[in-house]
Amino acid sequence: MTQNPWGEENNGVDTGAQVDKTESRNASRNDSREWRLIEKLVNGLHVEHRRTRRWGIFFKLLTFAYLFTLLGLYLFKDTPRIPTPASDAHVAVVRVEGPIAEGEKANADSLVGSLRRAFDSKHSAAVLLRINSPGGSPVQAGYVYDEIKRLRGNYPEKKVYAVISDIGASGAYYIAAAADDIYADKASLVGSIGVVSASFGFVDLMQKVGVERRMLTAGEHKGLLDPFQPLPNVEKEFWQKILDTTHQQFIEQVRAGRGDRLKDSDELFSGLVWTGEQAVDLGLIDGLGSAGYVAREIIGVDSMVDYSAKGSPLEQLIDRLGVSMASHLANMVGLGGGVQLR
Repeated sequence: MTQNPWGEENNGVDTGAQVDKTESRNASRNDSREWRLIEKLVNGLHVEHRRTRRWGIFFKLLTFAYLFTLLGLYLFKDTPRIPTPASDAHVAVVRVEGPIAEGEKANADSLVGSLRRAFDSKHSAAVLLRINSPGGSPVQAGYVYDEIKRLRGNYPEKKVYAVISDIGASGAYYIAAAADDIYADKASLVGSIGVVSASFGFVDLMQKVGVERRMLTAGEHKGLLDPFQPLPNVEKEFWQKILDTTHQQFIEQVRAGRGDRLKDSDELFSGLVWTGEQAVDLGLIDGLGSAGYVAREIIGVDSMVDYSAKGSPLEQLIDRLGVSMASHLANMVGLGGGVQLR
């Protein structure tokens, strides 16, 4: 046994060799620890990569689903949804809402199709037109008027009622006149039996600005009602005859629909509108009441089924968004619209 300079015994073992072994063991432990850290890091990166790839696949599938949904809505956007007729006794409702014109919700093709389904249903006790429209095309209104008359002849057991809510004017009243009876609220606006044609003239403005109008025509009156040229008296008189003829057709159809219920007054066909209360006295409508009142008290059937053609889901979404935004903006600037009680 030997003793080192510090008085410690080493049992004959070389101190240098012990140090080398200790360092070797420490180095081995350090290498092992580093490999474990590297392994953990690699595993963590692998897990993160798999998670990222999984989320990427999810969002790609979500994007494709969204695109395919939009594509489906676009492909079927022109296909109206036709409601399924009810199997119990009911009042068949057809809505006439908004402007009556080609391309609008209240166009003749859509309304005529709805009316035919309403009359054809074995379980519809009567047909009820819910009208809220300022009017529109006399041609479109005339188509609907004639179809109502034809269907009434084919289904004499089913009466047709028109119920006006906020407004039933001009072409909308034209359609209502084809019904057996017309009802409205006491504050509804009814009438406006007239024809209007409006435009602007820019002749003086063009002269001030220094713009020359160049229009070539074949036919003396081919430029009729051109807003950039003076309106000759002969063309004004000609167009007035067109309006008078259309007005007279309107009057004849209203008289045919309402008969002797109309009060003998020239004001009826002057283009004025009246409240529902006034319209009763003038014979334009038969009484005051809502759609529910007419179904329950007049027809005697509580249940009502809407036969109006529904737009595609995309069109309904756009309509709702548009109406909501327009209503919100109108309220913000204080233009709620219409007569209101405050």
